[in-house]
Amino acid sequence: MKRVRMFVILTAASALCAGSGRTEERQVIELRTYHFSSPHRLESFAGFAADALAPALRRLGCAPIGIFRARASDNPNLASDTNLELRIYIVIPHPDASSAVTLDERLAADAAYRAAEIHALAAPLNDPVYLRRDTQLLRGFRMCPRVRAPVRGPDRVAQLRIYESHNEDRARWKVHMFDDGGELAIFERVGLNPVLFGASIAGQRLPNLVYMLAFDSREQLDVAWAKFRSDPAWLKLKDDSTYADTVSHIVSIILRPLAGSDI
Repeated sequence: MKRVRMFVILTAASALCAGSGRTEERQVIELRTYHFSSPHRLESFAGFAADALAPALRRLGCAPIGIFRARASDNPNLASDTNLELRIYIVIPHPDASSAVTLDERLAADAAYRAAEIHALAAPLNDPVYLRRDTQLLRGFRMCPRVRAPVRGPDRVAQLRIYESHNEDRARWKVHMFDDGGELAIFERVGLNPVLFGASIAGQRLPNLVYMLAFDSREQLDVAWAKFRSDPAWLKLKDDSTYADTVSHIVSIILRPLAGSDI
């Protein structure tokens, strides 16, 4: 029943995506969060993700793939989150809703992937390789319809940000602020490089939108945000009463790419 409900949600999203202008290009973006009991288990799964999961996803037409983890040293504002370093975040872009719904079945039909999965995930019931997997499904924004890999440097970092809203109307207006109000264009101009922007279709703590930015270095992240905060166009836009009370809570996590990540 849950799967049928998810298919209905994703099919409706696809119909909306085909409705106007650039929207036919808008991807369904899957953001997975894996939770681990120990650094050893995390490292083991990271190897599997790089060597087996990511290549299988690419074979199925899902690319670019992002594989990330957070470090406490990059996120002092999240010091109270004691499990921050025991998660892996994986970005999976889907060309359409059907791809997202059928992904697990198609992975199971990939012989090379299945052999690697059986070996990598073999563990006793009381000590699994990963504890749980959370999934957020997003619909790409009109002005950022597809997942990008904008930087490739060895010191690159990503920033994952989640904007929660207190109701659906205000959530829609926050999307409008990015797409039509010009906020996303300001981001690009000041060096806040989009990886993805998506409104959540399904997942946790809805309604919300999710975006990810990429930078050549941790220092570039700070420089770009400083430029944004003092940008005249942003200062004008943030005082526009049309967009008042669109965000009730923000989660912001700086991530480092792991082996096998395209982003």
